[in-house]
Amino acid sequence: MVERRESSNLSSKAPFRIWLLAGASSIAMAGVVITISMPKVQADTQLSRPDTAAPLAVPVSSATPASLTPPKPTGTHHSDAIHGLASWYGAAFNGRHTASGERYEMNAMTACHPTLPFGSLVRVVNRKNHRSVVVRITDRGYLNRGRIIDLSYGAARQLAMTDAGIARIDLQVLSRGTSRPGR
Repeated sequence: MVERRESSNLSSKAPFRIWLLAGASSIAMAGVVITISMPKVQADTQLSRPDTAAPLAVPVSSATPASLTPPKPTGTHHSDAIHGLASWYGAAFNGRHTASGERYEMNAMTACHPTLPFGSLVRVVNRKNHRSVVVRITDRGYLNRGRIIDLSYGAARQLAMTDAGIARIDLQVLSRGTSRPGR
């Protein structure tokens, strides 16, 4: 009977060591090739220093009123009406809290606007059928491109736009509310 023994010279980690050595030498060789192939860049003239030392940053003492004003809606303005697209949201959000802290009621006359203060009253007129509704801003959020307001299902139903999903509208701000949530 012949007995086989494992050789003590071979290690089970030998393949790993070979791969490690090959990888390290490849990285070193790539570094040498890149260093040799890179052209040296030298400036032809020296840069002069400026005569006066300008400050690198100008400290701001307080925020300017222009930086505190919200961005304008994406619609176009004609007199005091804003023209644009309206969409609506309904049952998926019913009963959830809005950004103002109120619970969303899908049949109420409410809306979501990106910049108007909570509690603002706006008149929305469907340009196709001239139906109008007055809604109160209770929510804040991102609106898809070109849309200026997101109406509750109840307001969209009054404007006869629930089937289409979006409608071209005129928006007129009747009164500005407070900016405080949880009104």
